[in-house]
Amino acid sequence: MNDFVVFIASHLVDSPEMIALEQEEREDKIVFRLRVAQHDVGKVIGKKGRTAQSLRILLAAVAARQGKRAILEIAE
Repeated sequence: MNDFVVFIASHLVDSPEMIALEQEEREDKIVFRLRVAQHDVGKVIGKKGRTAQSLRILLAAVAARQGKRAILEIAE
């Protein structure tokens, strides 16, 4: 799942080398915290949050195939 999030995010931003992904396991879910360069935050979030929501849906689908629950947080 880490590779999946980084792959998608790297194609959205101008500075893919600045991508950092932290993973934290809580009870029955995995929380991913995505950090990108300050000037790329808007590209990951998208208009009205549509890009971020799409990324969350895709991540949830990948996690569900593995029998897990995943949450994506975008840190500024």
